[in-house]
Amino acid sequence: MTNRQTQAVVLFLFGGAILKASLTDLYLRYVQEGLRPFLIASGALLVVAAAATLWYELRAPRDEEHHDHHEPRVGWLLLLPVLALLLIAPPALGSYTAAQTGTVQVNAESDYAPLPGGDPAAVSLIDYVSRAVFDEGRSLAGRRLQLTGFVSIADDGAPMLARIVVSCCAADGRPIKVGLTGGPLVDVPAGTWLQVTGKYSDRRGKDPVNQADIAFLEVEQWQPVDPPKQQYE
Repeated sequence: MTNRQTQAVVLFLFGGAILKASLTDLYLRYVQEGLRPFLIASGALLVVAAAATLWYELRAPRDEEHHDHHEPRVGWLLLLPVLALLLIAPPALGSYTAAQTGTVQVNAESDYAPLPGGDPAAVSLIDYVSRAVFDEGRSLAGRRLQLTGFVSIADDGAPMLARIVVSCCAADGRPIKVGLTGGPLVDVPAGTWLQVTGKYSDRRGKDPVNQADIAFLEVEQWQPVDPPKQQYE
């Protein structure tokens, strides 16, 4: 077992890693945006607990902690994953996850709200798929649409537009995929973020991973863009 001072250091670094992520946009790679206050509170609580533990241990008489000197130093290896979290930030889930996982099976809405104003209308991928599959495109008809996502390559080599959908955090992330048809050929590497403008298409496909419906977009134009701050839907 590690001594309390080691445990306090690990706790302090872990809390610091949480605070570092939650006080920047880094936390968006792991959880939904709305969980930020809880992360900040949790990180602060861990740091305070670690500081209190160290303060107590450093003030304790020597004869109460002599047993700590004989504990194995291997306990300090617990610092390695914490330091990795502090120093190495893994990327958000992306094209590899989309290629290996079946597309989300979206739910139908009883009544679809009007599309946002503007031309083109900015629509999320999951909203587009829901309207295309369950509403048969009625709420999309006659509008130019703008979708943003990263490129995922289908088994037949065709490019698709995808985003990762999360309910809580990256651990439950699943892709939502939209096929691309017509228009200028999308010829960029998997993982490239695109802003695609087009119109509703009644073409349908099946995801080979889980046989869920894949809606298509009739492409008019596309352009590479920087990944958004919030990469998950």
